[in-house]
Amino acid sequence: MQILSLIARLLDYPQPELMEHRDAVETLIRESELTQEHQQALLCFVQHRLDGDLLDWQSEYDGLFERGRALSLLIYEHIHGESRDRGQAMVELQRQYQAAGLAINAHELPDYLPLFLEFVATQGDNASGWLSDIAPVLGVLAVRLKKRESDYHLLLEALLSLAEVELDLQELAAQVEKEKPDHTPKELDKVWEEEAVTFGGDAVNGGCPVNQNKPSETQRRDQDVPVNWMDAAPVSTQAARGA
Repeated sequence: MQILSLIARLLDYPQPELMEHRDAVETLIRESELTQEHQQALLCFVQHRLDGDLLDWQSEYDGLFERGRALSLLIYEHIHGESRDRGQAMVELQRQYQAAGLAINAHELPDYLPLFLEFVATQGDNASGWLSDIAPVLGVLAVRLKKRESDYHLLLEALLSLAEVELDLQELAAQVEKEKPDHTPKELDKVWEEEAVTFGGDAVNGGCPVNQNKPSETQRRDQDVPVNWMDAAPVSTQAARGA
């Protein structure tokens, strides 16, 4: 499902390649499995972003996804928090990646949503099932982004449509409305004050704290990336399909 690879790129840290291959991006959206409504929503998102300045886009991205945990793109952070269950869940997910023939960098967290979507894009008819498993996380992210008046919510809503599940987003929005913002300077300072500095190992990160959620340029070069920007032709899937 090539559209998942594209949404993965759009949810990842903005790169100039997206702007350089605008025609291919828009063609892929128009030829995708999405409904016409969601196709139009994604086209509006892409046009808004690609018409703007890349540095402004990157700055906005950092402000959304790198400040606070409410909009973290680490899936299991929303499900397990910092418990040991999260570490075990990531081990199991990495095994699924390996079974599908996908390799990830040792410094990359398996539950990073764009990486997860690249994996799901290789799963054929099983893709909707994988998405439905994380539908509650997608729904919460969608309503939180909408509350922050960010058009990124359109990407999450498109994923929910591909998951083929029905969530009551209005009910979720009512719950989110009661949440206390965690991205303000005051709340961010409080997190630094409350979290103790440790120098030992931990079950999740092997003793090395992760400084950023998004992968770096070099972290993604050892993967078969489903979206190929070699030319303006429709994008082809290169990753091996899992069993």
